[in-house]
Amino acid sequence: MSEPATAPEEPGRGMSVAGQTALLVVALVFGVIAAGLGAAYLQARRAVTERSTAQVLAVARSVAAEPDVVEAVRTGDPGGVLEPIAEGVRRSTGTDFVVVMSPDGIRYSHPNPAQVGRRFVGHIAAARAGGTVVEDYTGTLGPSRRVVVPVRDDDGPVVGLVSVGIGKEAVNARLAGELPPLLAAGAVAGVLAAVGSTLITRRVRRQTRGLRAAQLQAMHDHHDAVLHSVTEGLVLLDPAGRVRLANDEARRLLRLGGDPAGRAVADLGLPATLVAAMSDADVREDDLHVHAGRVLVLNKARARRGGEDLGAVVTIRDRTDLEELTGELGAARGLAEALRSQAHESGNRLHTMVSLIELGHPERAVEFATGELDRAQRLTDVVLAGVEDPTLSALLLGKAAEAHERGVELVVDPALRWPAGLASARDVVTVVGNLVDNALDAVAGAEGERRVDLSARDLGDRLELVVADTGPGIPDVLRERVLERGFSTKPGGEPGSGRGIGLALVHDTVQRLGGSLAIAGPPGARVAVTLPLEGGGGG
Repeated sequence: MSEPATAPEEPGRGMSVAGQTALLVVALVFGVIAAGLGAAYLQARRAVTERSTAQVLAVARSVAAEPDVVEAVRTGDPGGVLEPIAEGVRRSTGTDFVVVMSPDGIRYSHPNPAQVGRRFVGHIAAARAGGTVVEDYTGTLGPSRRVVVPVRDDDGPVVGLVSVGIGKEAVNARLAGELPPLLAAGAVAGVLAAVGSTLITRRVRRQTRGLRAAQLQAMHDHHDAVLHSVTEGLVLLDPAGRVRLANDEARRLLRLGGDPAGRAVADLGLPATLVAAMSDADVREDDLHVHAGRVLVLNKARARRGGEDLGAVVTIRDRTDLEELTGELGAARGLAEALRSQAHESGNRLHTMVSLIELGHPERAVEFATGELDRAQRLTDVVLAGVEDPTLSALLLGKAAEAHERGVELVVDPALRWPAGLASARDVVTVVGNLVDNALDAVAGAEGERRVDLSARDLGDRLELVVADTGPGIPDVLRERVLERGFSTKPGGEPGSGRGIGLALVHDTVQRLGGSLAIAGPPGARVAVTLPLEGGGGG
């Protein structure tokens, strides 16, 4: 699998996916940082304001509760007692002004002595009524955060008021002291965001090969259209043997329900041989498999890039029709060869009969001719009487001629029964033709009796076909393996030779038809195929 070329970023042609990702990450992170700093600033300003308010309120209430202040306010501040008290409190608490006044707002103290005796600038109505005033107000000393509290005579009537405030400049100075930690946190977050964005950009650039979004989309659309329109099945596997992609044809040939992406090959319900072929580390070329009644040709290659194993690419082709046509062509050739053999033997018999007559033995010639005709007619009568399927009749007569030429005795049970419509013509040729061919091959080179017996009987709800031979048989340890694709006991039956398909195809066809297959022997081999009969009984 070749590595896609890295496309350079072209000015004016758009930014690569990596560049877009970096830009979006940076914008998002710095947007979050800015929003966080804004929220932190508002929180800090509110906290500073609340602390300043709490401070001036505590100072004002403390002054209002001072006995000397209460006595001086009740008597109208004789001798200017309140001025030094208020200024001493202001300096010791760090506030900007402490003003003591009458209930009507006439000042008894002020940081600016010129303001003493004048009316207080601000709201005092709520305090004069016994409450508390908290406000931001611009007075004689400029904008400030201030409070006004009442002075009560032994918890009785309001005899005066106390106002304490901190200038806005002082409040802002306190807020400025809160900003450096916030800005430092924002700077650290920005540095981390820049580093993270750089790492993300490198990773995305490496994974996308520096391609732009439009290029990736076009590549995906093109590849998706190609993968799902090709007539071959295509399966992409990762190094762990999990399916990354399976196109439509692969799903059809492998009979996969739904999208198998992400699933292990062993979990797809495929035959063990097919699972092994797809998931092992070997390279496969034109590997034959039988699955779900189809003959599949599998090729597999490893996918690597820069020495890294990316998995495997598996292609699957359907060779079922070709195998069936090949089988039918072989049957037709067999029939033609049988006819040629019969013509050759008929010529020999004719010459024999003519020679007997010329030698003056006409009775011997008649005996010879009638004997050959009787043997051939008996087989024809058995086949025509018990077989209602013309395809099977022709197949058996052809196989009988082939067996005679190969020196094998093919014995057809006189009680043979095969109803019409039991299976399609292709399935009949696949099942019976392959079983008889295997039996003929098994006994053709054997010593002693070379015989193949064929019978079919009605068991009520099913039909049993039995093909037995006098060959070497199939050992118990091989009875399961002979049903696997590619395994053959014949010479030259190594993988890839094209052998080992017939019996596997028979087994798969029988299972598809709802039947079963059983193998017995040695001595000899006995293959019994059971197929269901429609209606629960035959004729």
